[in-house]
Amino acid sequence: MNIKVRIQGICLKPAEEWQKIKAESTSVGELYKSYIMILAAIPAVAQLIGFWLIGVSLPVRGLVRASFTFSLGRALVSYVFSLVMIYVLALIIRALAPNFSSQSDIVGALKLAAYSMTPYFVAGILYVIPFLDRLVLLAGLYGLYILYLGFKGGLMGTPPDKVMGYFILTLVVEIVLGAVIGLIMGGIFSAGALYRGF
Repeated sequence: MNIKVRIQGICLKPAEEWQKIKAESTSVGELYKSYIMILAAIPAVAQLIGFWLIGVSLPVRGLVRASFTFSLGRALVSYVFSLVMIYVLALIIRALAPNFSSQSDIVGALKLAAYSMTPYFVAGILYVIPFLDRLVLLAGLYGLYILYLGFKGGLMGTPPDKVMGYFILTLVVEIVLGAVIGLIMGGIFSAGALYRGF
């Protein structure tokens, strides 16, 4: 797989790209090695640079830069959580499959979870400038549309009349997972920790 071509395809022509992805034979390990681990590193590295070299704006203190240790720790935790979240989401997509007359296929579920995150991962480069994080969120929303197209394109073999229900339930799960990870990250790297980390 050419990663650059895949990124362009899934971001610019997602419906067509899903058909190519559906036909590809791969494994969980191969998908992680050749795609997920590479793309998930983009926002993590950008956050490291953003916190350490650019800095963030804090109330009272203004624009300040974090220590390298704090920035690296935050980036590593964020990276690991991204990898875990994608796999957990794939497990949930697979577990929900029988409820929507779909195939209980972990590779198909992982394809849906991973490739739909592509716009978020690519836009994660904007974390280099911390106040641009809202644009990364917009890219993540576009990823939800790509996820819908993946369900519609038959990645899980879902009957057309059950696609919307499957997508909506997956969307709710993804939002909850994101919120839980956000809370955990917030607990680990709270405002107090931020002040001490600078």
